[in-house]
Amino acid sequence: MTAAESLAPEPLLRVTDLVKHFDITVPGIVSRKVGTVQAVDGVSFEVYPGETLGLVGESGCGKSTTARMILRLIEPTSGTVEFEGRNIFELGREEMRALRREMQIVFQDPYASLNPRMIVRDIVGEGFKIWHEEMGYESRVAELLEVVGLNATFASRYPHEFSGGQRQRIGVARALALNPKLVVLDEPVSALDVSVQAQVLNLLDDLQDEFNLTMILIAHDLSVVRHICDRVAVMHLGRIVEVGTRDQIFNEPHHPYTQALLSAVPVPDPDVEKTRQRIPVVGEVPSPINPPSGCRFRTRCWKAQEVCAEVDPPLRDPDIGHEVACHFPSLIEVV
Repeated sequence: MTAAESLAPEPLLRVTDLVKHFDITVPGIVSRKVGTVQAVDGVSFEVYPGETLGLVGESGCGKSTTARMILRLIEPTSGTVEFEGRNIFELGREEMRALRREMQIVFQDPYASLNPRMIVRDIVGEGFKIWHEEMGYESRVAELLEVVGLNATFASRYPHEFSGGQRQRIGVARALALNPKLVVLDEPVSALDVSVQAQVLNLLDDLQDEFNLTMILIAHDLSVVRHICDRVAVMHLGRIVEVGTRDQIFNEPHHPYTQALLSAVPVPDPDVEKTRQRIPVVGEVPSPINPPSGCRFRTRCWKAQEVCAEVDPPLRDPDIGHEVACHFPSLIEVV
């Protein structure tokens, strides 16, 4: 081990070969298994303290399932998730309960993630009650509301009295209440108007600097990811196909799927937009019930060859500075 390697920070979160398969059953007197959905199939990545990792890809590629396994909201089929060196799937009930205050989530839908029967003070302060830290919790809730840009007097209101952006801010305040080390953001702005999206994203950016948060941002909007993330992992059909820094992914994409995604992002300049060359992806997205052999993107890839159907390309660094899962990685400039 070199001196530089010995000084490198340990990852806060390490995900290794994470797999989640859902059985498809036919109901009856005796239920019968008829297939398996390979939602997540061998995902590995690391997240370091203080950084934001973006997890991007088409709808249905396994992003949210991965996030829920990281928080152990669902159990994996196989694989490990290590938080500060401990495999969370080996922890007992009480150990996992203690760990949950270090790992929080902000859900996608601000309308469904807040209890309509509870006022904001009880929603944000629920964690204090669970951990018997009720002494002065009302003032702490007021401080949290101020931190996320809401008036402290809103604490006595119900969720239906707020706009979508305000509800999402309440969700962020609830996630920050117990000073977690890791916050998972599951498409936190996809249900919001564009102007409100910018406000929430700027808020998250400021909060990360203020609280030194480590965040995982789940999104399919690449412009959102580019705004807030330090590193980006691109998922396709349950697997990561490319991972690197923000600049590497957006300026030097080598996987054809990543290149196609970036080429579809509109540019807010009519002159540039007219001259851009699209990278079309033909064909339907393969089913996770019966994914293609070899490379799972090969049925829609313009560079696919015989080896792509026979050998699943590993996620590796082919001397380009970041990892890509492709037999024929090449750089295409995407404006």
